[in-house]
This record gives sequence, C-alpha cells and structure tokens, in this order.
Amino acid sequence: MTTKELESKISYTIQKLSDPFSYDKVCHEHRLGEPLPSKKSLSKVIEMVREIIFPGYFGNTSLRPHTTTHYMGVYIDELYELLSREILAGMCFECEDEKANKVEKHSDRAKHIAIDFIEYLPEMRRKLVADVEATYLNDPAARNRGEVIFCYPAIRAITNYRMANKLLELDVPLIPRFISEMAHSETGIDIHPRAQIGESFTIDHGTGVVIGSTCILGKNVKIYQGVTLGAKSFPLDEKGNPIKGIPRHPIVEDDVVIYAGATILGRVTIGKGSVIGGNVWVTRDLPPESKVIQSRPKETTFADGAGI
Repeated sequence: MTTKELESKISYTIQKLSDPFSYDKVCHEHRLGEPLPSKKSLSKVIEMVREIIFPGYFGNTSLRPHTTTHYMGVYIDELYELLSREILAGMCFECEDEKANKVEKHSDRAKHIAIDFIEYLPEMRRKLVADVEATYLNDPAARNRGEVIFCYPAIRAITNYRMANKLLELDVPLIPRFISEMAHSETGIDIHPRAQIGESFTIDHGTGVVIGSTCILGKNVKIYQGVTLGAKSFPLDEKGNPIKGIPRHPIVEDDVVIYAGATILGRVTIGKGSVIGGNVWVTRDLPPESKVIQSRPKETTFADGAGI
C-alpha cells in the first residue's frame, strides 16, 4: 500500500466517523467544565464506604478505640468531597436544560444529597451487619464473620446494592446504576439498584444471580447461584417497544429459600417460608410454606424385573 492510498483510507474513515448521522443516538454533547462520572472516583467512593461500614477490614488504617473518631472524621470528609462531585457529574450528564450553567444549577443539590447519604451510613451499616450475620450463620463453610466480609462476593455485591439503592432513593441519576454494574462486573451478581431488598439477605456463591428492577424481597431471604428473578413478558407501547417502569418482577416474602438455577418470572408472589428447589421454573403465585421441586424421574423396569 502506498502512502497516498493509506492517507486516502484514513481520511475516508475519519469522514465516516465524523458524520453526525452515524452517532446522533449515542453521542453526549459534553461542555467544557462539566464533570463526567468517573469509574476511578466511584471505585474510591465504594472502597471508602466499605472502610466506614467495616472498620479495620479495608484500607491501610490501623484503628484503635481512641483513634476511631479521628479516622471516621477523615473518611467522612473525603467521602463527602468525592461523592458530591460524582453526584454532580450524574446530574450534569442527564440534565436536558442546555441553556443553564449545569454546574451552578446542580452544585448545591449535589452537596445536600451527599450529606443525606452520609447520614444514612449508620442505618446502612446496621443492615449490612445483619446481612453478614445471616451469611455467616447460614453457611457451614464460613469459619468466621471476618472471612465473610473479606472474601464473600455476595457481601461486596450487597454493599454496592445498598449504596446504589439509597442514592436512587435520593433521586441521583446514573450514578446508582454505575455502582451496581461495577459490582456486577466484579462478582457476576446483577442486582438492579431499584429492587427493594429486606435485611438479613444472603446470596450463597452468587455467580449468575439476577434480581430485576421491580423485585421486592422480604427479610431473611436466601438465594443460591444462578437464580433469576426476572420478567415473564413486556407489555409494549404503540411503537412496539417495552413499556418502562411497570411492576414486572417477583415479590419474595420473608424467610424464603431459592436454590441454584431456579427461575422465577413475572409479577408473582412467593409466600413466606417457601422453598424453591434447584433448576425449577415458577411463573405463578405460591402460598406461604410452599415447596417446589423437580419431579422425580419414573422408575425404569427391565425384562428381568430389575429396576433402576
């Protein structure tokens, strides 16, 4: 290939990539000075929340009773600054008022939301302590609570979920989904931040778990790897596209156990205390204390009368 041919091909490709028609639906017109969400900064936010919730397990700080208050203050100050910027970035990204100075418009609100989130951290810790305790008590392989906190991917995913869920409750755009999808990438556990999940929640092993956006889970629910709490069908609008925002995922009441590979679809209710066996499909309501398992294979009898 000659130099002229190479330059011609490159020039043609640049022209094609610069054609607005090719990117009009996937282009974000970013103004200079407006922050964009940063995965690196959000990773730091998540790690700082983990340090605050589980003191002494994450980071390099050696905590002692008489220094805890000091270090908590340092963490909270840094978290406030980082989180305020990321919330502002999410607000600027989704703001459709192109005439406004988006940073000025949303800056105060972003700071107030960051404070509201920080005030929630003691309650978030209470819920996560209950999740850790349930995981420890329900798993005979867990030697201690420290092992659960350090090693179990479910606790990482649930921590991200409880962060994202609160931020979504505070009307933060985009950032909650960022946080939940970071856990999805890290653990293989996909929990939509809009799902409502009670305390003492346990996910054993976890890989392949999917919990949809309109799911409601009660207290002391335990699920295993490969479980899907999904939608059975999608009502369509006049253009044939799925209608967004309608309840379409399961309601799982308190004290339910769902074993590996089970799939529960649609806006069905799984009654309190039910047990759903592995690899079964459920698409209808179940009363409390139900037990659903795969049917046993029929016995085969051979000509000599021996059965298997």
